[in-house]
Amino acid sequence: MLLILAQSLSQDIRGFNVFSYITLRTVLAAMTALIISFVAGPRVIRWLAAKKIGQAVRQDGPQTHLVKSGTPTMGGALILIAIGITTLLWGDLSNRYVWVVLIVTLGFGAIGWYDDWQKVVHRDPKGLSSRWKYFWQSVIGLVVAIYLGLTATVPAQLELIVPFVKTVSYPLGVIGFITLTYLVIVGTSNAVNLTDGLDGLAIMPTVMIAGALAIFAYVAGNAVYAKYLFMPYIPGAGELAVFLGAMAGAGLGFLWFNAYPAEVFMGDVGALALGAALGVVAVIVRQEIVLAIMGGVFVAETLSVAAQVLYFKFTGGKRIFRMAPLHHHYELSGWKETQVVVRFWIITIMLVLVGLSTLKLR
Repeated sequence: MLLILAQSLSQDIRGFNVFSYITLRTVLAAMTALIISFVAGPRVIRWLAAKKIGQAVRQDGPQTHLVKSGTPTMGGALILIAIGITTLLWGDLSNRYVWVVLIVTLGFGAIGWYDDWQKVVHRDPKGLSSRWKYFWQSVIGLVVAIYLGLTATVPAQLELIVPFVKTVSYPLGVIGFITLTYLVIVGTSNAVNLTDGLDGLAIMPTVMIAGALAIFAYVAGNAVYAKYLFMPYIPGAGELAVFLGAMAGAGLGFLWFNAYPAEVFMGDVGALALGAALGVVAVIVRQEIVLAIMGGVFVAETLSVAAQVLYFKFTGGKRIFRMAPLHHHYELSGWKETQVVVRFWIITIMLVLVGLSTLKLR
């Protein structure tokens, strides 16, 4: 019934020639995805619980997390369903960027699905081996990077844009662009996955960054606004705002069930997919550095893991943090889980505002 109503509304809007307004469709996409998440959420959670698809908790993690064992996981599938349906309803399906982002999102979601399935079936928190996970991530990342690099239509698409400095950019060339694109997609995917360790910790920053990137996408796809704000004009990039609106709406709907104490976890199926989606959008609109700024929490979480592992190896067992990723360090330092989550949200809000300021401060 929901799909029929949405399709009917979509047809009516097309008939009134309002469908061409990206801003309107972005708002409608966010609302549609939010409603789908609200309506389907309880059913998905019940199905996951009935199938006993529960979270396997690390035995070496914080002891307060042991009570979460058995909580339904793989809830990220709900987010992907909402994003997919909504994008197909409100997006311009003749736009190649829409399909690129959808393929990347669903492809990384499939990797995460299999990883989660391994964890559920074998009750092993490690899931799919890192070797195979990175292999399939690399396959998708490289294919998309090569496609975007070889089909670039304007020189700006192969340049690295430096925020806060007007008219400064560095040509990457096709090889440099492919390398950077691969690193951004795979790196962001894993960064979001590492952050997804507390109730609501990863999804809200993802929603906020998606909303900010929607503004960048809209500006990049508009020749007038792009010229005025000294941003590269990327024909067709504006349509990504609709996809990002769907992501934000689906994420907020999921947060309703993922807020502390969580009724469901998104799992790798959601975290890997959402991170990859943010990465590929940032690459298309040429805002990789801005993504790193706005996703500072994701960056810090990833660096904390890398630093912990390297320091542990080179010092023969010593640690920098009480536990990595970083959110566990603060938990073991005395912060309550909700304090860690909300404070990381506040930090993300500030970083997103810094990222948005680069629109004018150029």
